[in-house]
Amino acid sequence: MSSAPPPLPTATVHRRLPLAAPLRPGRPSEIWFKPALSVVAAVAPPNLLLLALGRLDLAVYSMAGSLCALYAHNRPYAARARALAWVVLGMLGGLAVALVAASLTRDAVVLVTVGAVLAAAQKALCDAARIGPPSHVILIFVSSASLFVPQTLGQVPGHLALAAAAGVWAWLVGMAPALVRPHGPERRATAHALRAAAAHTGAADGARDRSRTRADAYAAVQDAWQTLLAAGNRPSATRRALGRLLVRAETALASPAAADPARLRGWANELRGTGPVPDDVPGDGTGELLGVAAGRSVASPSLWRRLGPLTPIAVRTALGCALAGYASLALGVGRPYWALVTAAALYQANIALTWNRTVQRVAGNLVGVLLFAAVAPVAGLGPLALVLCCLVLNFGAEAVISRNYWLGSVCVTPLALLVAEFPGYRPAGELITDRVVDTLVGALVGFAAALAVTNRRAGDRVEAAITAVGEARDDLARLLADRPAVAAPAAACHRLAAALVELRAAADAASGEWWPRTPPRERVVLAEQSGHRTLAAGVRHQGALTAPGTATDTDTATGTGTDTEDGRP
Repeated sequence: MSSAPPPLPTATVHRRLPLAAPLRPGRPSEIWFKPALSVVAAVAPPNLLLLALGRLDLAVYSMAGSLCALYAHNRPYAARARALAWVVLGMLGGLAVALVAASLTRDAVVLVTVGAVLAAAQKALCDAARIGPPSHVILIFVSSASLFVPQTLGQVPGHLALAAAAGVWAWLVGMAPALVRPHGPERRATAHALRAAAAHTGAADGARDRSRTRADAYAAVQDAWQTLLAAGNRPSATRRALGRLLVRAETALASPAAADPARLRGWANELRGTGPVPDDVPGDGTGELLGVAAGRSVASPSLWRRLGPLTPIAVRTALGCALAGYASLALGVGRPYWALVTAAALYQANIALTWNRTVQRVAGNLVGVLLFAAVAPVAGLGPLALVLCCLVLNFGAEAVISRNYWLGSVCVTPLALLVAEFPGYRPAGELITDRVVDTLVGALVGFAAALAVTNRRAGDRVEAAITAVGEARDDLARLLADRPAVAAPAAACHRLAAALVELRAAADAASGEWWPRTPPRERVVLAEQSGHRTLAAGVRHQGALTAPGTATDTDTATGTGTDTEDGRP
């Protein structure tokens, strides 16, 4: 019987600029209501307090801290506490630079330049830290808008103190669910990994479909392991039970033909709510947790190492934001920071994704100004009406943005325009005109900058990822040949899994660049196939699954035996 590997998928090079596809709504996030409710809980008390004190003009500073409640909802609470603290500090740092700059000069060109440099730094740091949505956009919005609010140096400490107080409140709001569901993020991550594994094992035999579902499933399992590790150093009973479920997900990926997708989905469904974690799973998962911990230093490069490959994206952001701001000034727009923020919001991992975000941003903002025209008369009824409108728009933005970015922008646009109303009334027509002009300027100039600054490092990242997969695969194959203790292959398995996830991310990012210097597609696919065969052998060797006919010999581990990834010889 032939042991030839399945045919290689054909290369897909992104050259088209679609208009309709980026606007199609997707499935809502499973936890869409968490950031929506959190931002309302974080924004309402400070704003209502300022309203009672008759100082609603200071709400622009309290909002800076309150918006930190949007972050880190997918992280376990131990990691969330750290992440939110860093977000609050980062928000205060950007705000401090902006306020000091605003107090020292009113030269718009200088302020736009400061804003562009800040935007590049915030973009690079958020991407390197993998902080997650809404990433750099909120930080850039706050710092850029603050650059054009009149300040004196004497006012800066008080404004920063107000933002810090609101940030502390946002931290408490973000941590509050731990009192009700302390293992909620870990349960959700494990459930997602189980569903992804079920989707792969139950997928049709089309080579391209299975390649995509396999990559998604391994990424979900890897993320879930990292989530369990981020929850703390001591495995609790719940985390050990979740670890056992992840072992089952891994072994299902190792031998898809022997897996039961319905059972995997059933376990995922049982993880909803606060009920007990399924206990009908063999093994204890402790060895796996130790194995992941042993490989964690290899799988997670330091922040500074991750900053290097992001240099082209940072340069794009700085150049695009600066040119967009300057173009806005040249057109006589009074609030160039809107063009700056529009440009900053566009930049994604590659040109293809940046184009998608450009279409989404323009569509959302244009519809959003129409919504603002309808909401403005209601908000103009008084300060309380203004605050309530902002709360509704905050909730609406977070409720729909997970379906598609442009839907969230429809609510974010009038929200940003109403926030500009806090210091004092400005004609709605003037705000709408400025926002439309700045949106178009920021989108055109920002995307042009993305085209001008090519990411030549994308190909280098793919090359390095292929090498890392080869080294991790060889290490695991050597350990399997020596029949080591269980913990050693566990660490090697997760190093290889992390390398495979990084290779897929690097290849996807490079495929969306217009002028990539990337290795041939065939090298990436062969590295993935060989790596996954070795990984499957490593998982089976640990004794997690002993299905009839699943080989664990060295030939399979080194990628020269039967291709069991698609469940057939």
